[in-house]
Amino acid sequence: MINGKKIIGVAASVAMIAGVAACGGSSTNNTSASGDTTAAATIADPCEGGKDVTLTVWAPQEDQKDDTSWLQTEEAAFEKAYPNCKVTWKNSVVSEADAGSTVAQDASAAADVYMFSNDQLGTLISAGGIGEIPEGAYLDQIKAQNDDNMMASVTSDGKVYGVPYTGNTWFMYYDASVFSADDVKSLDTMLEKGKVSFPLTNGWYNWAFYAGAGATLFGDDGTNADDGAKLGDNAAAVTKYLVNLKHNKNFVLDDQGSGLGGLKDGSVNAIFSGTWDASNVKAALGDNYAAAQPPTFNLDGTDTQMKAFYGTKAAAYNPKSANAGVAMALAVFLGGTDAQKAHYEMRSIVPSDKSLASDSKISADPAAVAQMNTIANAATIQPTLKAMNGFWDVAAGMGKGIDSGEVTTDNASSKTDDFQTGLNAALDKAAKADE
Repeated sequence: MINGKKIIGVAASVAMIAGVAACGGSSTNNTSASGDTTAAATIADPCEGGKDVTLTVWAPQEDQKDDTSWLQTEEAAFEKAYPNCKVTWKNSVVSEADAGSTVAQDASAAADVYMFSNDQLGTLISAGGIGEIPEGAYLDQIKAQNDDNMMASVTSDGKVYGVPYTGNTWFMYYDASVFSADDVKSLDTMLEKGKVSFPLTNGWYNWAFYAGAGATLFGDDGTNADDGAKLGDNAAAVTKYLVNLKHNKNFVLDDQGSGLGGLKDGSVNAIFSGTWDASNVKAALGDNYAAAQPPTFNLDGTDTQMKAFYGTKAAAYNPKSANAGVAMALAVFLGGTDAQKAHYEMRSIVPSDKSLASDSKISADPAAVAQMNTIANAATIQPTLKAMNGFWDVAAGMGKGIDSGEVTTDNASSKTDDFQTGLNAALDKAAKADE
């Protein structure tokens, strides 16, 4: 499964590809399976003069089931776009969620190109298993495709690693026969009209209330390790709100998918999830299927926007590859406009490319629009620092304390202080792990 390559001429390969990308030379357009030509920059040929290469690619099973799958289709398109590259393909199944830990085991034996979730960026950089995209036409293309939020998700210390191809966040699905498009702007309005299910005991979700009220992790941009967690002046009020939310007769705890089950049997009218649940929700709601960005909540008289964590999934190249220059070209190609469009058409993977937001199929897809709107208007970046590993259990514990009744409106202030202290202790411990 793992390709045992040695480091052969890596520095030369990377320097070559960075130079020709910036300065021109023989070139080709980034044309994908659709046959269309990307509007972004013309990219230099990484195999000018002809080159035989072997590339190992890691991707999810769903992308490579057979020769008609997305990965194989795009590999064929890459060969067509770069005819000087004679490629022997070695594809293996490694999910985006597992890429970071798998590469970190031995970066020199990892794939040439792989797909990863951006929350693993810190791990991949530490392992030396992810290559920087240098200044030049490649980086220009990536920036042209993606807005600042998307670029931030693959940037560390001012350097760009990886090529985003889809956003990764959650939003709200709802029954349009119960809630209007205006109702779903406010959680409090929704709770007056129907049953709302929310994963309160899951830190990936419950942090949205604190973040909306001004809480930060590692600074405003999530990159300052010394800043730790700062809940802010409104945090105790958020805790009280969540205690009252838990006791609202129209609130239903979503635990291990119970919310989706409620949508199916009609006992729940709204849930919070992501694009991975779109087909299931559509089957449950039928003609009443609808989606929207997370709503506001009324915090002491002020409408406050919930802010979901967001990140991306991206294609990356391994700087330890024997063919790093070609691997970089492939990573950029797999995150290109046409490849993203094909990914949506073949697997409903919502593109990060902003030029595709107006595509007729995508703009008519409620989940796609909700994801895009969430990242643009109602989200905060999920930090990629190693210390973040300490966040999840503590945040989940706070939600569980609210759910169990351990946290009350009377002790909300002291419990919020404990939350702040516990978070920073856990973040510090995680940052120092394995040092």
